[in-house]
Amino acid sequence: MRSDLDSLAEVVRERRAILFVGAGLSMTVGLPSWRKLIEHMGEELGLDPACFLNSDSSYQTLAEYYRLQKGSIGPLRSWMDRNWSVTEEKIRASRLHEIVVRLDFPIIYTTNYDANLETAFRVHDRPYVKIANTRDIAKAHNKATQIIKYHGDFEDDQSLVIAETDYLNRLSFSSPLDIKLWADALGRTLLFIGYSMSDLNIRLLLHKLAQIWRDSGYEKDRPSPFVFMPRRNDVQEAVLAQWGINVIAGEGENPAASLALFLEELLTRVQGEKARAAP
Repeated sequence: MRSDLDSLAEVVRERRAILFVGAGLSMTVGLPSWRKLIEHMGEELGLDPACFLNSDSSYQTLAEYYRLQKGSIGPLRSWMDRNWSVTEEKIRASRLHEIVVRLDFPIIYTTNYDANLETAFRVHDRPYVKIANTRDIAKAHNKATQIIKYHGDFEDDQSLVIAETDYLNRLSFSSPLDIKLWADALGRTLLFIGYSMSDLNIRLLLHKLAQIWRDSGYEKDRPSPFVFMPRRNDVQEAVLAQWGINVIAGEGENPAASLALFLEELLTRVQGEKARAAP
């Protein structure tokens, strides 16, 4: 882990890394779990949520049914926007969000719908631009951290990737945000945090990136991605390793504490590298 952290800290310091943020980061500031979302959709539709909590149907399937019954995902988006809101004070007090800002990634991709990352940059007085659609890509610039809302943003219903059809369409990786991701990712190191690595979109993305580099004939020049996992998982590590992915495993039973320890250590090493590089 020490060697991997040193390698990762070097590319982060040189701003040659991209951060990919999952739900694990938002849950540290009290955002509801997917279970709460399923319960709400079940109640809105007059269904027993318990039938979905332990069934083969995912929340995406239930969201697809919700859209069919309601005519749009709008009411669900409004509920999520209200209930997945965190105060500025809570984000300001979040050490994890502060570290993410201080690590100074040039580009951050997130599959979270909430605005916690944007709020973190705002309360810590760091410039950023939000990108959720094609128009945002055209208006973006490189002078501030780009926060790409890869699964959409509450301010744009059309951008949300939440129902099953949305996910299936996204598997083609042909949307404007996907094209931007390929361009961004091929020349930089990716770091994934806050993921259980069960998200099919993310796993397929990692597989496709590995395939692109293999087919290019320049696989040895590939910037290897890093995935942080709160605890060791030999099965996941072996599968991800075949795609050229470095897994950094934390310790302990508390995922939030494990992630905090990792980010603190990474920040310490990045700052140490910066201090040594200073004239």
